[in-house]
Amino acid sequence: MRPTEPQRRYLERGLSQPGGKLPLFYADGREVAPRTIQACVANGWAEPWFRNPVKPDWLVCRLTDRGRMVLGHTEPPASPPGNAHAPKQRRTKA
Repeated sequence: MRPTEPQRRYLERGLSQPGGKLPLFYADGREVAPRTIQACVANGWAEPWFRNPVKPDWLVCRLTDRGRMVLGHTEPPASPPGNAHAPKQRRTKA
């Protein structure tokens, strides 16, 4: 299955974002249709990332490896140094 044009535009935005974060809004300020986001999740092209406690109805997602592949990209983008989205490592006492 291939993404529709609106789904493709939504998914492509994650290619240039740290961690593959997908937008809730288009560049012109319009909200991405919830059904576009839900369809991408249902197809495995995006996955829920975290819940927004202020706006619990917003589904914040990130691009999956399968999503990258459907767009013709096989490599995840390089994470910038000090990526705030990377898991924090715990220090242990020696």
